[in-house]
Amino acid sequence: MKDTRRARLILGLLLTAALVLVTVDHRTGDGSPFTALRSAGSWAFGTAEQAATTLASPVTGFFGALANAPGAQADIERLKADNARLRAQIAAGRLDATRSAELRRMLGLAGTGGYKVVTANVVARRGQPGFEEAVEIDAGTDDGVRAEMTVLNADGLVGRVIRAAATTSTVVLLSDPASATGARMEGGNEIGVVHGVGENGRLVRFRLLDSTAPINRGARLVSFGSQRGMPYVPGVPVGVIERVEATPGELTRIAYARPYADLTALDVVGVVVQAPKRDPRDAVLPARASAR
Repeated sequence: MKDTRRARLILGLLLTAALVLVTVDHRTGDGSPFTALRSAGSWAFGTAEQAATTLASPVTGFFGALANAPGAQADIERLKADNARLRAQIAAGRLDATRSAELRRMLGLAGTGGYKVVTANVVARRGQPGFEEAVEIDAGTDDGVRAEMTVLNADGLVGRVIRAAATTSTVVLLSDPASATGARMEGGNEIGVVHGVGENGRLVRFRLLDSTAPINRGARLVSFGSQRGMPYVPGVPVGVIERVEATPGELTRIAYARPYADLTALDVVGVVVQAPKRDPRDAVLPARASAR
């Protein structure tokens, strides 16, 4: 725009008018005729300022977060560590509760059978010359454990001790192929021998000595017992027959049983350090589920 005399004249008149208006407004105070106009202007400029502040706050917060990022990350890491510690404590509490319940059940079984036991925990699965399936427990000769003692848990027969040191012992499991245990069928005197067959302890083989004696799926076995209760005490639940093999013309009958004790998930066990004074017979077997 060109700087002309007319433009300078108009600018001068506008400045003079503005000066007059400001002077009048100032001298008349609250009674000024421009009060309404001044309020409207304040409202307009105030609203614009508030809107600008609102729009700018996310940006301000973003840069503030960047400034505080190291401290926030440390807080996050601390919270993660606290959560992990709490989860571990909860898991340990559940494990302790599970072990406590299993221990009570095992002591109940021992009490029913009249077995004096030393409690122990399985601490490792280990190989042993001549045996494929064995575990190590945290009880030994210092606790009264000796070789050729029966080992059981809350569900039934686990195996026998084959080596005892001062604070640990090695137990060969019922499922080991080199293991042999005398067993008797529930409710009678028919006896046989239980052999391990491996298969991760899922089944054991029962050879019934009397080939004419009846044996059916669902029949239950208990330990027959050894002289002076070593290596096996009598009456400990062994397993339930799942399959019977046809053996025509043979002198013995063969069946396969599922052990009561889960030999793949052992934890709390008991070593029988004193056999019962009397054979408990079938008293230690679990109650049968009632038919619906």
